[in-house]
Amino acid sequence: MVRILFLGEVTGRPGIAALKAGLPSLKQELNIDYTVANAEGMTNGFGLGKQHSLQLAKLGVDLITGGEKLFYKIDMVDFIAHASFILRPANYPPSCPGRSYRIVTLKDRKFLFVSLQGNALLTRQNLQNAFSSADLLLKKLTEKEPGIIPIVIFHAAATAEKRTMFFFLDGKAAALIGTHTKVISADETVSEKGLAYISDNGRVGSFMSVGGFDPATEISKLRSQLPVRSQECWDDGMIQGTVVTIDEESGRSTAIERVMRRVQIRRPEAHDEKGSNDSAS
Repeated sequence: MVRILFLGEVTGRPGIAALKAGLPSLKQELNIDYTVANAEGMTNGFGLGKQHSLQLAKLGVDLITGGEKLFYKIDMVDFIAHASFILRPANYPPSCPGRSYRIVTLKDRKFLFVSLQGNALLTRQNLQNAFSSADLLLKKLTEKEPGIIPIVIFHAAATAEKRTMFFFLDGKAAALIGTHTKVISADETVSEKGLAYISDNGRVGSFMSVGGFDPATEISKLRSQLPVRSQECWDDGMIQGTVVTIDEESGRSTAIERVMRRVQIRRPEAHDEKGSNDSAS
């Protein structure tokens, strides 16, 4: 059996602190073979910088995915072309830099990891249809690599769109993991055909927060309608995500379980903080 840990969105410095505090022991306890993380909110909650992506790899994450915020930090535009451990969505335009899939071998079986972004509600980007992109890419790669086990990370705002993708990919993939909302859902399931699914696998960082951000600031923004910048929150550290167990012989998932592990995090002292918004913490 192959056990893959899918971490929720790593949000800001609290997310980094939570991984430092709990990821090594969590991987050992759960007997994890491969780790995937959504990290498009790792750098100050908005985007992913080069140094933070490298730090995430050092912390034990094998593969990084993202969606509409992935290129918010300008250095990622050039860096992603050289970083095989970072995936951008497959339905972005062909001229967009970076890779949309990765093939890895786990316990003598090849696994295909694919990143996609939804079309519903995320209206500021003009993307190819996620369903058509999934169909074309999976057909192409499974024909090229017979017996490969596909896994899809679907970054989408609408639960209905993610649930529809679940039925669309049933029998074509071993896992479909939803991201974007940073709120872990309670609908994890494995279909009769062996597709493991969850609508959203949550976040890594502060649990008692608004998507990882300070509640007081978010309340002020909604009450005043002023464009106040969100502030990170350090209350109640937690690592959220899911573990999917896949039978490498059949290529089908046998189990999916939610992970919600509280860890101790603390706000750095002022003299410990880096001056750059994109420096590793």
